[in-house]
Amino acid sequence: MEAKYCSSGGCMKIIAAIALSVILSAVWFAVPHPLVIAVLAIIPIALVLVLKLPFMVCLGFILFSFFRLHEAFPFLMPFKIPLLMALGSLVALTWHLIITRKIKPFLTQELIWFGMFFIIVSLGVIFSSNRSLAIAAYSGNYMKIAIMVFAIAWLMRSEKDFSVSGIMIVICGIAISLVALNNKFSGIGLVEGTRVTIGRDISSILGDPNDLALVLSFPISFSAGLALTGGLAKSTRILGFIGYFLIASAIIATQSRGGLLAIVAVSSVYAFYKIRSKLLVVSLGSIGIIVLTLFAGISDRSSGGAAESGVDESAQGRLYAWQAAIRMANTHPFSGVGLDNFTVNYFYYSSHWDGMNHAVHSTWFGVLAETGYLGLVVFLILLFKVVTSMYQTVNKLKPLYAEGHCTAVLFCSAQSILAGLAGFLASGTFLTQGFTWPLYILLALSIAVQQQAKKLL
Repeated sequence: MEAKYCSSGGCMKIIAAIALSVILSAVWFAVPHPLVIAVLAIIPIALVLVLKLPFMVCLGFILFSFFRLHEAFPFLMPFKIPLLMALGSLVALTWHLIITRKIKPFLTQELIWFGMFFIIVSLGVIFSSNRSLAIAAYSGNYMKIAIMVFAIAWLMRSEKDFSVSGIMIVICGIAISLVALNNKFSGIGLVEGTRVTIGRDISSILGDPNDLALVLSFPISFSAGLALTGGLAKSTRILGFIGYFLIASAIIATQSRGGLLAIVAVSSVYAFYKIRSKLLVVSLGSIGIIVLTLFAGISDRSSGGAAESGVDESAQGRLYAWQAAIRMANTHPFSGVGLDNFTVNYFYYSSHWDGMNHAVHSTWFGVLAETGYLGLVVFLILLFKVVTSMYQTVNKLKPLYAEGHCTAVLFCSAQSILAGLAGFLASGTFLTQGFTWPLYILLALSIAVQQQAKKLL
């Protein structure tokens, strides 16, 4: 009788199931506690979900890592959700890359340029002036970002993925905005007298108003996309309108110049495609900046406002920081001072010392200081490639969308990404975003959208 052999994938699944059973049995034998039964029962179910829904697991990890949901809602912290999501993402990626081979790796120009920038950042860590700080930032954040860039680009393959990701980004933005607005009205965690923060008492990243504005600047483009794209479900469009209003209100409450510029830039992209007169678009954008600045009450800030005496931390202080960044790059043109090393090097390169090491408060000068001139050039080329390719993609999809040959979900995703990139470019002068999640999520999403769009073009 002819012997039947299982396929390599089937054999691996059987081996994995047997191994899991043995491990769970060993755990139960070693720790015969009633609670262990419940935990052991959940693990196989969780593992199946992780393997069946790899993109959703990765998306969950990104949302928690970027929006810091567990810090905005402290009752979630004991559950270690980001850690569990990270482990789940790693298992799913390994399984589908090596075992099932359902993930089909590919390279685009954007991924190649990102890879080059990642190599420069990695080498910069080796030659950094404070290596422990650089390694901590690299392993704790930037390495995760790099992995997720490829994961999102390779895993997003269906309209459902685009729809779910857009909606979840907006929902998370709304959640963070509600906490921020509640803190504003309740007077919780305000800095400089008027600027809203979240989780300042637990040293959350959201405890800085500029960083909070950075986080909120990301979902506002997707909110506008959901609200303004015809053909989406009515409930989805209502969610977009609500999200835009709440997120914009929360950004205004931070009194961040970069955040306000992001609102104007995102809104201008949609106005550009909705309004024929480009002069009118520019005029409305200029008026929008003035109105938002007045409404936000920036002039009343104790730092960077009209009432401040001495060095303006948001104006003159930034100029001193940018000068220091240039000097760092002049000394280390090919590697910079290393990831997360600007602040600790400020004293040695600043022309003005007031007793404090200042942050750079600029994406461009931050990248320049920490990766050198070489890193900045590669970073700018990467940005140019991403923005131009998305602009071309949106322009190609627009007539197809109008004729009904492109779905509302795909066109909404493309336009939201382009608007998000515009917001990033506008706010980058005042917010340090070179090594944070927003740009890289947009990069990965743009690649995924372009791959989907190629099927229609």
